[in-house]
Amino acid sequence: MTEELAVKVNGVRRQLFESGPAFERSKGDFQRVALPLVETDILRQIVEQSGAKSALEIGLAYGASALSIGEALAMSSDEVHHTIIDAFQDQYSNVGWNILCDAGLQHQSTLIREMSQTALPGLLLDGYRSAFAFVDGSHIFHNVFLDLVFVDQIVEGGGLVVLDDCQYPSVSKAARYFILNRGWEPLDVTPIGSRLSAFRVPLSPVAATFEDFQDF
Repeated sequence: MTEELAVKVNGVRRQLFESGPAFERSKGDFQRVALPLVETDILRQIVEQSGAKSALEIGLAYGASALSIGEALAMSSDEVHHTIIDAFQDQYSNVGWNILCDAGLQHQSTLIREMSQTALPGLLLDGYRSAFAFVDGSHIFHNVFLDLVFVDQIVEGGGLVVLDDCQYPSVSKAARYFILNRGWEPLDVTPIGSRLSAFRVPLSPVAATFEDFQDF
């Protein structure tokens, strides 16, 4: 049944790019906002090869990346779960969540309709942990940085974090702090030119002091 679900999700994901979403905020917005099809294939492969049974995603929009993550999780024979944070689904007429439901992923997915800056601390306080995180929310530096502060604590040791749009200085700068000061290991798992960047969180948290701070 898991393989059947994954095949169904794959078909829905590819149909999304062939026909476009059921709702678009403005002409061309899907192409501007959504992760391109080739990148969703890369993301699905990263999640599948990681063996993660749980995933945290920041940013849903049209659901392209969520479908790829959900497809990878569906391949597992174990119980899986996908937690998605997006405060703006109403602005997208719920098209991202609806397409996940159309693909049959609603039973393994939870949508938190809050800003990540408030949702992530709540998850952490509730003891939530995940083996994988995909961060594609606000690209404003302080928002990205704050997302990563909590992702750093939520992702289990040895887990993976994938960021979209690291070509933007605001995103790459935020990631650099965690490479230099929190021991995140950049991974060579994406082809040259990909807009995705992957990192492995250390098995044990880096217990750095203010005296050890590395400027980024």
